[in-house]
Amino acid sequence: MTDEKKENKNVSVFARSEISLESDPLEEIFALNLGDFISEHLISDELVQKIGKTNVNKIESLKKQLRELISIYSIDNTLKILGFSSKEDYVIYNAIAKTIKQMLEIDACHIFLSKENAMGLDITQNDLILVGSSLRFNDDIYDSEIGYKLNDENYVSLAYKTSKKIEIKNVIEDDKFKPILMLSEDKVQYYLAVPMCNNMEKVGVIVVENYTEKKLSGEFIDLLTITAKLFATSMSLEKMTEETDKLINQKDVNLSQLQNNRAELTALIGDLSSEQQGFVEHLAKAVDAKSNFKNNYSQEVADLAREISTVLNLNEKTKDLIYYAALLRNIGKITLPEELFNKKEKLSAEDWEKLQNHPNVGVSILMSINFLSEVVPYINYHKERWDGKGEPEGLKGYSIPLGSRIIALSDAYSALTSERKYRHALSKENALNIIREESGSKWDPELVNILVDLKNS
Repeated sequence: MTDEKKENKNVSVFARSEISLESDPLEEIFALNLGDFISEHLISDELVQKIGKTNVNKIESLKKQLRELISIYSIDNTLKILGFSSKEDYVIYNAIAKTIKQMLEIDACHIFLSKENAMGLDITQNDLILVGSSLRFNDDIYDSEIGYKLNDENYVSLAYKTSKKIEIKNVIEDDKFKPILMLSEDKVQYYLAVPMCNNMEKVGVIVVENYTEKKLSGEFIDLLTITAKLFATSMSLEKMTEETDKLINQKDVNLSQLQNNRAELTALIGDLSSEQQGFVEHLAKAVDAKSNFKNNYSQEVADLAREISTVLNLNEKTKDLIYYAALLRNIGKITLPEELFNKKEKLSAEDWEKLQNHPNVGVSILMSINFLSEVVPYINYHKERWDGKGEPEGLKGYSIPLGSRIIALSDAYSALTSERKYRHALSKENALNIIREESGSKWDPELVNILVDLKNS
């Protein structure tokens, strides 16, 4: 007997599997659905070979699963915000800062990333680096190396280190506030720093500022908080995706490594999905707050749209897209002055034009948020009418996307049964009577029948 055979003879039969799960016998047994075996002497050498083969198959199967997970998270499904190598790449953060400024109706927004996440801008002594701003600069902002050191006493570093938002409602009376003059912070009266962090890591801080004492409402603070968290999770997932892609292309990959990466990827994708839904719901609440609607108006429209979609037996993805589109159908209002919705006097022709065109503004915002791009058609056409007399393109009947028809009807019913400045809420019966009268002109008759059945059941 050779030395090698002698050595193998004294080793557990499980360890003789050429590719084992860290020599874990239970893992090998259950891989073959052999949970009833409880003692080693029942395992033959032939079975060991089968186990080794099964583990090879498990590795390939895991690699396939990981490739599928990676495909779920791609630049087609969400915004790529990591891995830049030059100053030109960071222009996207200026656009993000300007969008946040527009959404929240504030005077300025600045985005800082940690040094390890700001590759291409990391030749600096600062630990937190300015990567984007809503302000216009005459010179290249990146040449100025604006940022903070973690050991310095400032609110950006403190928000980053503690993972807690910091709100200063009266900056003028706060001796600890150290303004950066290049960011016009000597004019700031209201200040909010929100950390970009999740359960895994911290990546940066978003700062919003007002040059008056105007404070951010709770709905807008919640929206900014979920936005910051969404960015952090996107960046964590992007890193994990790149790491996993390298791992599955290695020749001598360890099965436990693949399993660990699958667990982390799955958790991050789940977190991202949850945060995307939270982002949409908080954005809808912010729109309602700005429009002076009751706090859950958009939620009611979305819930009714989902009920109708369920009766129609639509698949889960389509139901989700219609739900999101219903929440965000008035997203354009987030970009219009709040005063426009607080007017009690008659609106001017210019005011009406702004209101009538708001879906187009909203569509532009959604197209810049890649993971929501699929809801764009539903929102864009939810003002169309069944008889072809609607907007923006005068689509008629079944040429109007089904999701748009569902949202339009849900919105109409919710509007009729809600309080408005100019009228009281209608009863369910009166609202349904009005909708029946408009069936075949404004609304899809089949959907009207479903709505009536739902409300009378």
